[in-house]
Amino acid sequence: MTAAINEAATTIICSSKQTRFDIKNPVYQELDIEGLNITVTSAAKPDVKAKGKARAEGLEILTNASLKLKGGVHYALIGRNGTGKSTILKAIAQKLIPGIPIQTRISILQQTSEEESSNAATATELASGNGLSVLEEVIDRATSRNEIQREIDVLSEAIDGQATTLAPLRALRQVQHDRLKKELFELDKDARLRSGTRGMAARKALTAFEKKVAESIERVSQTDEEIDEETIKEETHAASDLLAELQSQLEPARIADIEIKARNILSGLGFPKSNLEKPVSTLSGGWRMRTNLASVLLQSTDILILDEPTNFLDLLGIIWLQKFLLQLPDSGPNPPTVVLVSHDRDFINAVCQELVILRDKELTYFRGDLVSFDVSIRAKKLYLGRMKDAQDKQKAHMQQTIQQNIRQGKAAGDENKLRQAKSRQKKLDNRMGMEKSATGGQFKLNRDLAGFHFTARAEIEIPTDEKGVSILLPDAPDLRFPGPLVSLEKVTFKYPTSKKSQPQPIVLQDIDLTIHMGDRVGVVGLNGCGKSTLIKLLTDTTKPTKGTVTRHPRLRMGYYSQHAVEDLQALGRIAPEFTALSLMTKDVDSELDEGELRGLLGSLGLPGRTASDVPLTKLSGGQLVRLALARLLWKCPQLMVLDEITTHLDFHTVTALADALSGWNGAILVVSHDRYLVRRVVEGEKDEVGSDEENEEDEEEEQLRRRTVFLLKGGGMKVLERGVEQFAESLEKRVEKLLAS
Repeated sequence: MTAAINEAATTIICSSKQTRFDIKNPVYQELDIEGLNITVTSAAKPDVKAKGKARAEGLEILTNASLKLKGGVHYALIGRNGTGKSTILKAIAQKLIPGIPIQTRISILQQTSEEESSNAATATELASGNGLSVLEEVIDRATSRNEIQREIDVLSEAIDGQATTLAPLRALRQVQHDRLKKELFELDKDARLRSGTRGMAARKALTAFEKKVAESIERVSQTDEEIDEETIKEETHAASDLLAELQSQLEPARIADIEIKARNILSGLGFPKSNLEKPVSTLSGGWRMRTNLASVLLQSTDILILDEPTNFLDLLGIIWLQKFLLQLPDSGPNPPTVVLVSHDRDFINAVCQELVILRDKELTYFRGDLVSFDVSIRAKKLYLGRMKDAQDKQKAHMQQTIQQNIRQGKAAGDENKLRQAKSRQKKLDNRMGMEKSATGGQFKLNRDLAGFHFTARAEIEIPTDEKGVSILLPDAPDLRFPGPLVSLEKVTFKYPTSKKSQPQPIVLQDIDLTIHMGDRVGVVGLNGCGKSTLIKLLTDTTKPTKGTVTRHPRLRMGYYSQHAVEDLQALGRIAPEFTALSLMTKDVDSELDEGELRGLLGSLGLPGRTASDVPLTKLSGGQLVRLALARLLWKCPQLMVLDEITTHLDFHTVTALADALSGWNGAILVVSHDRYLVRRVVEGEKDEVGSDEENEEDEEEEQLRRRTVFLLKGGGMKVLERGVEQFAESLEKRVEKLLAS
């Protein structure tokens, strides 16, 4: 069965196998969907052909995959940027996949940039005109309070106003008709998604319901003369009953309980109490994303889908969300299934019990965290590599024997030798391959290689590197004479005020920081602690109120802004003709030729036509991060200041980036809420499954390299002796208090 939905200029087409047995009252317990195909196409009307299989030109996301979700289990969907993770989550949330019960309650937080979140919220605000506060918005979206209140207003105005005796009847019929239209939409989707016995039943139910809607239209359109007194009396009484029922749903005690939960969630996500009464329209995109996340967490649901929920959260909010999700299994008899996408390795390892790996248009499953997964992949590569080496030696020996038998058979006219050679060649061509099944048992043709194949055994395929594209950073040039790259001495910064009588708020006070070539510096702290101000002082975009900032006269600094991706997206909208290569060509102004630019872009994962033909607006967030890196690396900086660089990357690319930064010879200052990145790049922690081998030069360089993690708090900066984990432990204690309140 096939379903499709239009998303702006694109269409998501889904098809899957379905049982043709009649299942009564299907409800969500778990999903086990086979033969799942998902395609994204720009065609407005996809060409759906025989047997319900979507045949449309477009980007294939999944081909003959299996979607398996068990009730109450937490899953992490992992895969490289651009493979379609968000599309799969959207298809699940909108129940486009045949086999998802129509009654299933699904809540989703969709991935969005700060600018997209701001634009979407503004559009919603203009459309609704409701001007709700943060707290009201969260409660309304989680409980449909606004819709219930709308029905109450319609009915109460008709009953209390008594403009005419028919007013309550008219109001009741309009409310009922609006509800029927919503139900018709769901039944129509259900009928399109089902096949076989269930599909026939769904279509019969749809036909019957369409008649019901038609009758409702006739009732709404009846003239006053066509309605008798008995009907007026009955429906006026029914309108009063419905009004009482709706008002009971908004009882102050019930709403008060929901409001307490909403306040606790918003507090955990970092909202100050003073901001809860602010209109949503006054918030930035990042705070609006937190508002959306709070409303999703407040809803009662069967499947909770979170696409990059840690974007725009500081470490306190990330740890709170971890704890909140870990408490869900104890929240009731039917805890929700959680499916999330995140670039934060620590967050995934803490929250998720199983991994769903999207690769080569297939979904595979692994029970365990990312560390266990990486170890298993490494062990599998080692095992299969040894098996393939042994088999290659065996094949070479057999080939040598075959040639020898052919020569001897032809020389002596020995038919037995020739038949023996032919038999061995057949074995070599047809029966060499996997000797063990995926479970480790003896390979069996009818069990382990279903379908038609040219050989009796599958080839030994060694898994390729799962870390995504490799990232190569050009070496930083040497300084002609020694000295610190940048130094802050007793630096204080205060924002200026319009009135002299008002005290200037202190953002940073008496900050001392010195960075030498090769140093690794990490800066952590909660949102609003002054990290952005510190970066502005380092990059000379802001002057200190007191103190001195000195820089090496030959210093080249590369600054990656946390808004770099949004800035490139905005540039792409202003100048649609810009590609990565053309933008870089404009930046370098003939200092590098096209070959050198392509080499730099290719080393960062933007090769060939991706760099030269794809406009900026069509590049993924991860690709734009690589472009932003290229724009600062072509200058060969000695110091890189990286502000939240992992936000738009998948976790594979975060790992590759951490590897590249760890071995770079320049100095790095990292501002990040990603604990893994800080540990790997700043603290020098080794990759969990990486090689520990280092040559003598690397060891000497490592001994000279200074590694420091600073905590910004209350305007001051102090060294964390145990690094980012010390900061995380202090926040966990705060989170425990928040959850206990």
